[in-house]
Amino acid sequence: MTQPNFIPLTSYQEYPADEMEARAAEFYGEIRRRRTVREFSERAVPRSIVENCVLAAGTAPNGANMQPWHFVVVSDTDVKRQIREAAEEEEQEFYNSKAPQEWLDALAPLGTDQHKPFLETAPFLIAIFAQRHGILPDGRKVKHYYAVESVGIASGILITALHHAGLATLTHTPSPMNFLNKILGRPAHERPFLLLVVGYPDEQAQVPDITKKSLGEIASFV
Repeated sequence: MTQPNFIPLTSYQEYPADEMEARAAEFYGEIRRRRTVREFSERAVPRSIVENCVLAAGTAPNGANMQPWHFVVVSDTDVKRQIREAAEEEEQEFYNSKAPQEWLDALAPLGTDQHKPFLETAPFLIAIFAQRHGILPDGRKVKHYYAVESVGIASGILITALHHAGLATLTHTPSPMNFLNKILGRPAHERPFLLLVVGYPDEQAQVPDITKKSLGEIASFV
């Protein structure tokens, strides 16, 4: 069994309590501005911004440090078109036959439908894959533990990083999403987890008039 190798923790930064209060409030104020956007501008976004945000996602805590994720950043016009066509085919079936009425009623206030033009309009799509296992250099498989949970955490960090950088996002999850493996050439042991749309919001973009639950509704302190 491999023995653990520990090094001193030198990256932690402690702040005075009043500064911690201010930082926490400032972050809440920034992140509460985040809104899911469905109308994107075609304005170009520097790739370096997205690269740093993906690197931030790669710092996420994860099971046994297996880092069971892969991010495919798509900017190619033809590939985005293929993704839109495949996604809209799945969404057409969802809205017209697969989704129960209760689900459609829940989506109604958001104004969503099977048409997904943002998949072509936005400058970047990020397809996030969860790896069920890894492949060692000698070809052997190694199990990834808590892969879904780990990728979920990384996705949250990615969305937050992109918002912090000044970009808008949309989490898109057509079901099933196996077409992403085919279009993007990803292996079968990677499961599509999320398709993240990234860019600037259109100048005329609108968002649903919705609210978030209060602290008392989402948390208990015991």
